[in-house]
Amino acid sequence: MSCFPCFGGGKKKNAQADTGQDEDPPQASQMTPPPAMSAPVHTTTAAAPATMTQPNGRLDNHAHDKPSTEDGSLQLAIAGQAFAFRELAAATDHFTPYNLVGEGGFFRVYKGQLEKTGQTVAIKQLDKHGFQGNNEFLTEVSKLSRLHHENLIDIIGYCADGDQRLLVYEFISAGTLEDHLFDLPPDKKPMDWCTRMKVAYGAAQGLEYLHEKANPPVVYGDFKASNILLDAGLTPKLSDFGLAKLGQAGGNMPVASPMMGSFGCCAPEYDRGGQVTMKSDVYCFGVVLLQLISGRRAVDTSKPVAEQNVVTWAMPMFKDQKRYHELVDPLIKSEYQAKALNQVVAMAAMCLQEEDSVRPLMADVVMTLGFLTALPPDPPAASVPAPATTSSAAPKKEKGSDHSDSSSSSSDDDDDGDEEEDEDEEEQE
Repeated sequence: MSCFPCFGGGKKKNAQADTGQDEDPPQASQMTPPPAMSAPVHTTTAAAPATMTQPNGRLDNHAHDKPSTEDGSLQLAIAGQAFAFRELAAATDHFTPYNLVGEGGFFRVYKGQLEKTGQTVAIKQLDKHGFQGNNEFLTEVSKLSRLHHENLIDIIGYCADGDQRLLVYEFISAGTLEDHLFDLPPDKKPMDWCTRMKVAYGAAQGLEYLHEKANPPVVYGDFKASNILLDAGLTPKLSDFGLAKLGQAGGNMPVASPMMGSFGCCAPEYDRGGQVTMKSDVYCFGVVLLQLISGRRAVDTSKPVAEQNVVTWAMPMFKDQKRYHELVDPLIKSEYQAKALNQVVAMAAMCLQEEDSVRPLMADVVMTLGFLTALPPDPPAASVPAPATTSSAAPKKEKGSDHSDSSSSSSDDDDDGDEEEDEDEEEQE
């Protein structure tokens, strides 16, 4: 740290050290180092970026002009295209409001069209004050770019141009899960039960991949219905995964800042300590699963106070299996399968346990939902009370078996027939 006056030469020497050379002979470069530079001092300086103690070694405003070898190696490790800011500005018509399609705690999402390929993309512009330099941003983007799954949205590229930080994603056309569950226009058909279970199954698979198959594992941090996108075939694709870590990179935001806008979806441990874990993600998945069952928002202030929070409203019904049917969205009440409902509600209740240690792993959730989606269809739940309706319309019968009832009815018919024959005989006489 005593080599701060040699800052200019230190950057060059870092590049040399990153190439794997152990010795430090003087070499010619574009920037002439001070003549009194000593090798031991700059050997120490070369190790500084690994401990993140050299923020002045790479200024944001000039990072794209003079990238270090470390930045270059990170860029090579990113499985995506590096865009210039001017390209993305042109794609979004300079980030005009009519191209704004969403926003979060520290980012905005714009719809855009790339000029070179004509591809429609979603461009997420992050808060440019949330990062100290390129290294932290590129490290996280490198991790995210290696995550590939059918139920995760793909990262196409990124921009680290000056102090700008942007991510470029594939554009998903059918909107979010919220758009298909709440405030539907009169001409839009509600999502049926089977489709809702397929969405739940796909979303669970995406979350399982992040927790148990990604290396390193990823805590989602803000799993909610508005972050589940649906393609033209209504296949769910999770977005915004891993952005909790990006939001922390600058050190200016709380640990779990993305969840601050997710009132009603947060796990109890987040409310207590502000920390998010994989089991917090499981709780959030339970909220979304309950929303798929009920068609209710996580928090709806238009409802009575006792029903405004969907979890609080559902808790009494979780304790009585006979009341499970009360949880079902009225728009699909005649379509759900009774056997599947019982197991799905039981799984939602397990995910929403107060203590995180007793919540299931996402692998267990995926196994259960996968089993339910493979079940042959049961008779609709609405057909169950049909016999009661038929019996109530029929004449009252004495208590007894169906056989005795049918026998008595047939004997009554015989008696009626005998009376008719007697009347005919009298007439003939």
